[in-house]
Amino acid sequence: MDDRDDLAMPFLLMAAFRNLVDAVHAELAEQGHPGVRASHGFAMQAIGQGCTSVELGERLGVSKQAAAKTVTALEAMGLVRRDPDERDGRQKLVVPTPAGRRMLGLSAQAFRAQLAGWRQQVGDDRVDATLATLAAVASGGRSRTDLSDWA
Repeated sequence: MDDRDDLAMPFLLMAAFRNLVDAVHAELAEQGHPGVRASHGFAMQAIGQGCTSVELGERLGVSKQAAAKTVTALEAMGLVRRDPDERDGRQKLVVPTPAGRRMLGLSAQAFRAQLAGWRQQVGDDRVDATLATLAAVASGGRSRTDLSDWA
């Protein structure tokens, strides 16, 4: 398939995403965070400063059970902890640990380094145009962290 064919778009986006994420995960593993996957990063972004598992499920577009399973995995990696929720004593608030915040910082650095490589390869104008295009076509759809049909 010709890379300039419109039908190539989803495959090119997927390949670029995978290459980008794989490079970031390799860097995270080198920095002491092996086993972090894309879904973990999306979940950490959705958790933000803290939320309940139910809120996390809503933010990710997944079931409460899937959100709870993700929280358990993140907790086992030391990236989040569960604190009492002052709003409702029956619930726990999921909050990033210092290790979780450090992992997010390392992840941001690794993404920026990868995009710097893209900028060197194809130029700032093309990367800026790609970002602007993606921002325009992504607006109005799902939230940035909706993983409802993530496989």
